[in-house]
Amino acid sequence: MRVLLIEDEPWLGEAVRDQIEKDGHPMDFVANLADARRHLALATYDLILLDLLLPDGRGLDFLRELRAGASSVPVIILTALDQVSTRIAGLNAGADDYLVKPFDLSELSARVHAVARRYSGNPNPWVTLGELRIDMVGHRVMYGEVHIDLTASEWALLEALLQHPEMIVSKARLEGCLYSFNQEVGSNAIEVHMSRLRKKLGANAAIETLRGLGYRLKRD
Repeated sequence: MRVLLIEDEPWLGEAVRDQIEKDGHPMDFVANLADARRHLALATYDLILLDLLLPDGRGLDFLRELRAGASSVPVIILTALDQVSTRIAGLNAGADDYLVKPFDLSELSARVHAVARRYSGNPNPWVTLGELRIDMVGHRVMYGEVHIDLTASEWALLEALLQHPEMIVSKARLEGCLYSFNQEVGSNAIEVHMSRLRKKLGANAAIETLRGLGYRLKRD
């Protein structure tokens, strides 16, 4: 899941980025709305973390702009404004959740996971894949009582496929799940990570390669 953070406090932005990347999600961090618009024009994001008071505008106006443009990307508001009226305005503008600063980083992680599960259509944190049980919150894959250890990159790929079962996920989309905006991507990076993921999951995960299109996870 690729995340865009729009926050003008460098210390908070760095702390949030460390937490989100520790959870296995690549994140891009911008300090103003102009940069946010440039990033959104060039990349696809699965979640936006949005401050309301920014140097070049109001986060609520930006959120309304997104929704008016038919964008359905989930948005969690992060702000020091804790009045009930502000929270209501944020939710009415199209926010999916609201966190008041200062907040605990572990709570942010939980909110991010909850929003991701809602948008994937599966609010249950546990997913079954063949004989595997997958903990979408704890990032664990279990075969019976055996824990299958995945790298952060392998988990990101599995999560992207699980969020779109039976659908083709393009190579470009998968690259976006692994790398932040300014990272260079090797030409065969996805193929290498996907090969390792298949070996670890075995016959429980039927991951199809559709040459020139992407990958698809078969649930049956």
